Amino acid sequence: MPRVREAMFTALAKIATPESASVALPYLRSEDAALRTQALDALRAMPAVAAEHLSQLLDDSDPDVRLLACEIARALPTGDASRVLGELIEKETNSNVCSAAIEILAETGDVASLPILARCAARFPNDPFLTFAVKTASGRIGSSER
Repeated sequence: MPRVREAMFTALAKIATPESASVALPYLRSEDAALRTQALDALRAMPAVAAEHLSQLLDDSDPDVRLLACEIARALPTGDASRVLGELIEKETNSNVCSAAIEILAETGDVASLPILARCAARFPNDPFLTFAVKTASGRIGSSER
């Protein structure tokens, strides 16, 4: 069964149409971690098509879906990834989702991201991991701007 699922998700990724992405999307909600990962991998393999669904995924009511959507944003061009992740961080209420977005923003962000990171840290002052993630991302972004 795992090989059949893998073949199906590989075929969806190769087709890379809005319809094939729509088939993979519901599996981001699966209780089965392997199935979620396969769906995410298929969507990451078709970044242009997956990007069409990104705003919907980043606004999803399920924080796990929003967290996985951050990984799809990683495949966007740097400026686009920074913009959508910054927008997510500004409104996100779940510190784990913020941490996932910050991890990617550390790679894609620029000095405009620094105030967003500071505001996020201020919203979650009692979350040591998020504080660490903000500090690390801010350091990376600050050092890359020199």
